[in-house]
Amino acid sequence: MVNIPEYYAGKTVLITGATGFMGKVLLEKLLRSCPGVKSVYVMVRSKAGQSPQARIADMINCKLFERLQEEQPGFGEKIIAVNSDLTLPELALSKEDQSILAENINIVFHCAATIRFNEPLKDAMQLNVLATQKMLALAHKMKHLQIFIHISTAYANCDRELIEEIVYPPPVDYRRLIDSLDWMDDELVSVMTPKLIKERPNTYTYTKALAEYLVQQEAGNLNVAIIRPSIVGASWKEPFPGWIDNFNGPSGIFIAAGKGILRTMRASNDAVADLVPVDVVINATLAAAWYSGSQALSRPRNILVYNCTTGGINPFHWGEVEYCINMTFKTNPLEQAFRRPNVNLRSNPFTNQYWTTVSHTLPALLYDGYLMLTGRKPRMMKTITRLHKAMMVLEYFTSHSWVWNTDNVTMLMGQMSPEDKKVFNFDVRQLHWAEYMENYCMGTKKYVLNEELSGLPAARKHLNKLRNIRYSFNTILVVLIWRVFIARSQMARNIWYFVVSLCFKFLSYFRASSTMR
Repeated sequence: MVNIPEYYAGKTVLITGATGFMGKVLLEKLLRSCPGVKSVYVMVRSKAGQSPQARIADMINCKLFERLQEEQPGFGEKIIAVNSDLTLPELALSKEDQSILAENINIVFHCAATIRFNEPLKDAMQLNVLATQKMLALAHKMKHLQIFIHISTAYANCDRELIEEIVYPPPVDYRRLIDSLDWMDDELVSVMTPKLIKERPNTYTYTKALAEYLVQQEAGNLNVAIIRPSIVGASWKEPFPGWIDNFNGPSGIFIAAGKGILRTMRASNDAVADLVPVDVVINATLAAAWYSGSQALSRPRNILVYNCTTGGINPFHWGEVEYCINMTFKTNPLEQAFRRPNVNLRSNPFTNQYWTTVSHTLPALLYDGYLMLTGRKPRMMKTITRLHKAMMVLEYFTSHSWVWNTDNVTMLMGQMSPEDKKVFNFDVRQLHWAEYMENYCMGTKKYVLNEELSGLPAARKHLNKLRNIRYSFNTILVVLIWRVFIARSQMARNIWYFVVSLCFKFLSYFRASSTMR
């Protein structure tokens, strides 16, 4: 077998979802590590008055592509934007573009999807299932197609505890569901959704499961592979550590914790936090396309599924995530923090609800009251409400653990040459979690919030100021409690003196023991 860059040399690639988080990283890595690739077609729709070409031009000028700009200044000439909309008939492709794609494409990466967990079922079906069906129909017309890669999610079958690298039968026939949704109004669909998704937590995981089965049923003679990443996070190494460009998933939660807004969250400290760096997923995706594509003629065309996860190989728990976030943001604080970072995970829903009221809602109301008194627009309750909605969406995933079979991922790694293993590294056994989490948190600071590291001294000074305010407030609170309750009651004073004397005796005993040693 040829190595991975050699396989892609001279190939024409098609990517959907290239403007999304994973799509960008896929495009950058493909062009940088496989410089011999002939061209990359990206299907993009017009948005906010910008043409597909303008959107791509803006995208490749971002921080992510800086390394590629230095190494290959003319890489942009290989990217060809195709005007398309995955929700419209025939993907809104012109006849000319359909013909060009049919004649030239060798490899398809279907990354486009809605990742909003609470998307209405009709919309989720349009983007995650029907768009996949249209992409497969287009792929069947491609005369030189070697491999079709479908990006799914490791949580597509989260109603199971053990998830193997196979396509599972869906809860309903996707064809019948598509037909039913055509005549149902939105209100009826909303009522039916909980009954349809059953034990799955949201429409995202439900429609992703349907899409996988659709791929299996409608692939026909196409060579197909499915990649299932778990919770995709910031980059591990490439093109540089900690790159992230959005608030989605855990990133927004990390930022809220760093700002001191998030103080409590429902999660199990012992549950596995199955985070997987985005560059690990992309390296595995490119390697999977290489393996299936180069083996197309000699291997039976069964669909290979890859569970791209970390929990079974290099487990990391939510309690450890909590510790890393608190430590990183106390050492390298975010600018203009609301409070000192001190998030706590609680598995008991009643305890969590109490602390949510005490540490989220009440401070937000007080702060908004202060803003209103000073003539400014209140905003903290709005932020807290959005934060609570995001946490409710993630609660299911922070409170459960799964066992994923990763035999195909191990097999794929074993097929690669030593050089390819270095360039396209997805061996998560090498991942050092504490270092990764620090880079992840710093990535949210640098690339999402656009905060310069030169501002760290001022941010640390602000954090110290918040600490002093907290100590002062606590001192005043203790004095008030003393004056109002303890000083007026003989029984309360006796209890107080008893507690103080016990503490004094304990300290005296401890000091005496230390002296004797």
